[in-house]
Amino acid sequence: MPGTPRGRGRRPPVLKKFGQHFLNDKKILTAIVDALAPTAHDVVVEIGPGRGSLTQILAERAGRVVAVEIDRALAANLRDAYRERPQVEIVEGDFLETDLTTVGDDYLLIGNVPYNITTPIVFKALEPPIPRRSVFLVQREVAERMSANAGDEDYGALTINVAVVAGVEQVLTVPAAAFSPPPKVESAVVRLTPLANPIVSLELLPSFRTFVQAAFGLRRKQMLRVLRSIRGLSADEAGAVLKTAGIDSSARPEVVSPREFATIFELLGRSVK
Repeated sequence: MPGTPRGRGRRPPVLKKFGQHFLNDKKILTAIVDALAPTAHDVVVEIGPGRGSLTQILAERAGRVVAVEIDRALAANLRDAYRERPQVEIVEGDFLETDLTTVGDDYLLIGNVPYNITTPIVFKALEPPIPRRSVFLVQREVAERMSANAGDEDYGALTINVAVVAGVEQVLTVPAAAFSPPPKVESAVVRLTPLANPIVSLELLPSFRTFVQAAFGLRRKQMLRVLRSIRGLSADEAGAVLKTAGIDSSARPEVVSPREFATIFELLGRSVK
């Protein structure tokens, strides 16, 4: 059939070490691409194309597709399938080690993300060059954590570290039965859109993430104790920072908003040497 890439026919085995679960439902695959909304003018980077189900739809809509696949056998199959379509580039390698500057500073990002490395992949997507829009298929629990509000049960360090750089939308849920092999959990599709003005400057993100993660390691403690423990402040010093930030000393990390965490972080940078 015209427009359909030619493959080798033989499917490589599923490799558990790469967390492979292949989505084959055409309706859901189309909905995921719709959430990204690529046009013929867009460059799309795809994480883990696998057997190419999503790649095929992307290739019909985007101007250029760069698909990064870590599985050698799958990458070889995809190179064969798209050998006559130069607008589709298959890169064999680890997305976390891929230099995205080679695709330019205006691109879209999409992927069925392995559950065991979701957070590192999301963090990479929020570092320069940041894609104009990202769509990820992730574990539903992770999607709920990413889109939670302060005070919610799912609110935590991941919520904050995403929220200071991007807006998050849950687009749809995906049942386990839609995958082969089916995972043990439900999945969800999230769309990330970078903020025009990040709440934390991008160069400070690594140290901010470390600070937030340390705070949530003490999530049952009051913020006064949290600051004293992770920054070695006296009670007076910690209290002064929280007062300036407008945060009650008895508040716990799970009720402190992303912007309030950013304010605390900035005040600590000014006052603590």
